[in-house]
Amino acid sequence: MGCFECCIKCLGGVPYASLVATILCFSGVALFCGCGHVALAGTITILEQRFSTNATDHALLSEVIKLMQYVIYGIASFFFLYGIILLAEGFYTTSAVKELHGEFKTTICGRCISGMFVFLTYVLGVAWLGVFGFSAVPVFMFYNIWSTCEVIRSLPANMTASADQICVDIRQYGIIPWNAVPGRACGSALAEMCNTPEFYLSYHLFIVACAGAGATVIALIHFLMILSSNWAYLKDASKMQTYQDIKAKEEQELQDIQSRSKEQLNSYT
Repeated sequence: MGCFECCIKCLGGVPYASLVATILCFSGVALFCGCGHVALAGTITILEQRFSTNATDHALLSEVIKLMQYVIYGIASFFFLYGIILLAEGFYTTSAVKELHGEFKTTICGRCISGMFVFLTYVLGVAWLGVFGFSAVPVFMFYNIWSTCEVIRSLPANMTASADQICVDIRQYGIIPWNAVPGRACGSALAEMCNTPEFYLSYHLFIVACAGAGATVIALIHFLMILSSNWAYLKDASKMQTYQDIKAKEEQELQDIQSRSKEQLNSYT
């Protein structure tokens, strides 16, 4: 076998669907974790400077955000390892399907592991649907604030009194208590906040993080389809191997019977 034939054979054993799903999963998790971490830090800065000057009013929220940042580290580490495991499982099942007539044998343990990955990926997909929905909440909040700022900017310059009556009360979202001071931003203060780098960066990072969560959901659905298909292939491969083993055993028994018959016939003659 030449070099070209060897390369073609190696490329034929690559699970391209699993490879694409792994890249999509890594990209989505990286966007969600990286952008979400920075956006949460910017949210705390905006909250402390614009809506809650007393640290005790948002102490619980600060602790929750710090906890979420640590959870993000765990999510990134887990999905990096899980993506590699699923890619390796894709290589395993691809080899199992392509080597049906060779020395490779699928085992009950291998099929159980594939079934376990199907179940675990399904659970993770459902969980990430919740994460995707949860990540849309800060995008909705920041969009409302940004839309209010656009209304203020669109007002004529001589209508300062009307501009001061346009406010954003962050307390209505339930993230800080009602006794927080000042709790809201109005008029020029609100417009100034929307022009700060913290608000602009956090808003767009939350959008990217939400998109990353959506990409992760798509990757997990892709993985689920691949794993289900590979598990079905392994099941068929197991049945084919059982059939071939029985057929080979019967052929061997038939040959033994024929050999004994010939020996008895020769001894008789």
